[in-house]
Amino acid sequence: MPTEAKSVLYVRLPCWKIYPGGVIYVADYIHKQRPDIHQHLLDLALVAPSDRKRVLKERLRTLRPDIVAFSWRNMQSFGPHPEDDALGVVMNFDHSPKLYRRLKAAKDSLSIIYDYLASRMRNFGYMKLVRRMLPTTRVVVGGTAVSIFGKYVAEKCPPDSVIVIGEGEDTMLSIVDGFTKPVGEYFYKNRSGQVDHRSRAETFDLRQLTAVDFTYVESIFPDFHRYLDNDIGVHTKRGCPLQCHFCLYNKIEGAMQRYREPAEIANEVETLHRRYGVKRIWFTDAQFCSTKRSTEHVEHILDELLARKIDINWSGYLRLNHLTPGIARKMLATGMSSVDLSFAGSQEIIDKLTLGYSLEQQMDAFRMFQANGHTDQKIKLYMPLNAPGETVQTLQKTVEKIKELYEMFGRDNVLPFIFFIGIQPGTPVERLLISRGYLKPDYNPLTFNPFLIKKLLYNPKPLGRLIGRAYLEAIETSDPNSEYIGRATMDILERELAKPEVVAACGGNSSPQPADEPASCSCKA
Repeated sequence: MPTEAKSVLYVRLPCWKIYPGGVIYVADYIHKQRPDIHQHLLDLALVAPSDRKRVLKERLRTLRPDIVAFSWRNMQSFGPHPEDDALGVVMNFDHSPKLYRRLKAAKDSLSIIYDYLASRMRNFGYMKLVRRMLPTTRVVVGGTAVSIFGKYVAEKCPPDSVIVIGEGEDTMLSIVDGFTKPVGEYFYKNRSGQVDHRSRAETFDLRQLTAVDFTYVESIFPDFHRYLDNDIGVHTKRGCPLQCHFCLYNKIEGAMQRYREPAEIANEVETLHRRYGVKRIWFTDAQFCSTKRSTEHVEHILDELLARKIDINWSGYLRLNHLTPGIARKMLATGMSSVDLSFAGSQEIIDKLTLGYSLEQQMDAFRMFQANGHTDQKIKLYMPLNAPGETVQTLQKTVEKIKELYEMFGRDNVLPFIFFIGIQPGTPVERLLISRGYLKPDYNPLTFNPFLIKKLLYNPKPLGRLIGRAYLEAIETSDPNSEYIGRATMDILERELAKPEVVAACGGNSSPQPADEPASCSCKA
């Protein structure tokens, strides 16, 4: 391979159709730093499964790139996505009173696991194809899945592969420059098969990420236009100083928040809207606003959007700790379409999951939205039901808080999303459950064993059964055209929790959660 690369082929590995923002930011950055390098982006998510290998071969044969950089979004077999009904399958298998539904769910679950296994093997097969066709081409692999399971990926990749952990712009630049002065965190599998690891020693300055040159992106990614009717992801910051019990973002992006320039962010949004007609923006940060400083940064972005009078809808994951009436008004005035946030209706669960906010502070922020211009914006509540420490009492409190929000915003505008914690390696919740004997210290987080997968999807009895049955009843009895399943599920839970015999069966208000009980699904309802 030449000391310095002259060409790069980015290959977005198959997943559901979702805007490949991470790859686009990397390719845009490399172009601005090294404009003479020829780049091309192939998105296999947009290619029919039967044609993917053939299309990749054609690109390799035609372009003969010095580097092939793969982007891998999803790897764990229980990762929820729109292409399978994992939630319904697990709920039916664990909790349906109908035998035929449990049997069907067992069959469907094996099919889902097989699809994930086959997908994983195909992805490694694409990398090996590069090595066979282009023996001197370097393979690079990055993406969300790789940032979590980098060592595993390194072991399976062909020799002379760089597995990038976390953000990839500066690391990719060091690779195209010949990899003589490595930057960032990565695993490297050398030509003899030995794997070495480098930890990140430097900080990438996000102010270097100027507004994406979408004219250039079109030239290297002709399929770019196929995403313009969907939500387009825009990044404003990286890093998270918080450590929620189940989250990996502060490890993937670091604990120190770093910010892009607000004017550059607004320039990017403006170009997407005025040149390409984009109407929906999703801010892809771990949290669009969380700390006081990040909330001030958000206000500067909103000011830039207001100055440009851009007619868009936008959303992103929020925290409301430092919301002010002025910021709430600016959010609504710039086209905020929904308030998306984690929600637990009891301070006990908030504290046990170390979510780092006050419930009353959050409810006050909701009232702030209501008082400062809320019309029909959706209130989307991502609720970690049956997390460690959940009891009948805390679940009842959550039901009551949701009813308060119905009164505040109108029932049709409040969307409870039910999810269960997926146990990720290196998180506090993983350490807690290992210490309790729920998981073995040497368990495999990438297992295809369906019984261990169920344990990694934390929804233990007795509350797990109650929630599962409520969800299944909501599916069977609700009109999908008139009632949202999450709301219907919470209504049924409220009804059941009013029955003394149900409360007694769930352990009363103490509701112990045995460490050896199986779990349900981290998907959202």
